[in-house]
Amino acid sequence: MPVGKIIAVANQKGGVGKTTTAVNLAASLAATKRKVLLIDLDPQGNATMASGVDKYKVHATCYELLIEEQSVEDVVIKETSGLYHLISANADVTAAEIKLMEVYAREQRLKKALEPVKDFYDFIIIDCPPSLNMLTVNAMTAADSVLVPMQCEYYALEGLTALMDTITKLTSVVNDKLHIEGILRTMYDPRNRLANDVSEQLKRHFGDKVYRSVIPRNVRLAEAPSFGSPAMYYDKSSTGAKAYLALAGEVLRKNDSTKKAQQVTANAVD
Repeated sequence: MPVGKIIAVANQKGGVGKTTTAVNLAASLAATKRKVLLIDLDPQGNATMASGVDKYKVHATCYELLIEEQSVEDVVIKETSGLYHLISANADVTAAEIKLMEVYAREQRLKKALEPVKDFYDFIIIDCPPSLNMLTVNAMTAADSVLVPMQCEYYALEGLTALMDTITKLTSVVNDKLHIEGILRTMYDPRNRLANDVSEQLKRHFGDKVYRSVIPRNVRLAEAPSFGSPAMYYDKSSTGAKAYLALAGEVLRKNDSTKKAQQVTANAVD
């Protein structure tokens, strides 16, 4: 049986390819026959629409999951254009953020909701809002790790420093197992000198936490959401689709090596 790894895709800075990464990573992992659940925690509902699901016509969203405490089975959408399962979002999720402030153990709601299904999925990907609010805190509390998409530009480095500080604080308060899954360079243009400089700085500071896969600026990648489809089903030959398949390969290899290391440790203890 799978034991789902929960990855929060997060960056407090908007416009860095966060939702694009969540959707296309979920689709690429699903294409490798893994069982994947994508959770749209952003009230804008962009990941929902990019999955071929009309956010205005869904029967339930993260609101019902977090506030009304309906089960994942009751709110999940199993038919998506990316062949993964989806828990959707729309403007109702804004109300969830407000109502969470009134409930007991509010930062634990998502973690508690996912516990019964964690063994069903290989990966659970959470698309976080582009801000540090109670929805993001719920994602960080439930997650095993955080994948950080970022553009290679000067201000992005400042935003990354702020996000690292946030993760460190959350680790000490709500989730001591939370760690950085990896840093993904997005909207990358190798002809841009600043982009190359920032990329080198990232590799110097974060080493193997920086994915080898780089997501380029790509028209097909930008067009795909308006067709309600991940890039690999909109144009599988596009450089964007290939880049996310390569990222999925890295995520799988890293996950497999971690599991093997844990098994070796467990055997040694036995």
